[in-house]
Amino acid sequence: MTGSMVPADRLDAVESPHNNTSQQDPGRRRPWVVGISGASGTPYAASVLRGLLAAGEAVDLIVSRASRLTLLDETGIAFRDAHWRADLREWLARGADGKPETFEVPEAALADVRYWPAGDLAAGPSSGSYPVKGMLIVPASTACVAGVALGLSKDLLQRVASVTLKERRRLVVTVRETPLNGPTLKHLVALDEAGAVVLPASPAFYAGATHIQDLVDFVAGRVLDAAEVPHGLFRRWEGELGGGSKGAAPDAP
Repeated sequence: MTGSMVPADRLDAVESPHNNTSQQDPGRRRPWVVGISGASGTPYAASVLRGLLAAGEAVDLIVSRASRLTLLDETGIAFRDAHWRADLREWLARGADGKPETFEVPEAALADVRYWPAGDLAAGPSSGSYPVKGMLIVPASTACVAGVALGLSKDLLQRVASVTLKERRRLVVTVRETPLNGPTLKHLVALDEAGAVVLPASPAFYAGATHIQDLVDFVAGRVLDAAEVPHGLFRRWEGELGGGSKGAAPDAP
C-alpha cells in the first residue's frame, strides 16, 4: 500500500488485524503451485522446478500417487512424504539423460518450497483464499486433464486446478500424450474455454538442441513463458534462418 491513496471509508478495513489480503500485505508469500501427474515426462517437471527456483519464485509442490510410480520408473527415485526434501533434491540434481548430480542443487535453493501430499484435501492451496500466483501441471496425463475439465477434484492436484480456474488465476496444463483421442481433445477444449493455457509437451529444434536436456528445457521454458517467469532455458527465435545450427543452446541456469 506504500504510496497509494486509501479512501477514508476503507481505512478501517486496512487497519483491521483480521484483514490479510495480499494487497495489504505485499510481503506475503505467493507461490506457484506445481502439480505433477502420472504421465511420462518427469524431466519436464524437474526443469520447470529448477527454472522457478532460479528465478527466485516460491513453490508449492503436489506429487500425485501415480506420478511417484512414473518418477521411480524414469529416475529410480522413490519420492517419500517423510523424506520429500531429500528426494526432491536428488531428483532436481539429475539430468534428463538420467545422470545423477548433473545440476547443483544446494539445500538453500529448496528453502521456499512447500510440499503437500496429494491426499491432503485440507491443504492450503485447496482453498481460494490461499494466496498463489497460479498453477503449472507438468506433465499432465489424460486422466488428470479429464479430472480437471470435469471438475472431479478426486485428489489435491485436481482440487487445486479447479480452484485456480474458479479464482481466474493462471493455469498451465502441459499435456503429455500421443495420439490424442476425441474425449481428451474435448477436455482440452473445455480447459481452454475455462481460461487455462493448454501447452503440449512439444519440443522445437530451432533453438539448436544438441542434447536431450535441450529438448526438455525448451518445453520447460515455454511453460515458464506462459507463467511470465523469466528464464534462460533456450535460445529464442530472432527471425534469422539457420540460427539453430550455429551451436549448442545456452546452458540452463
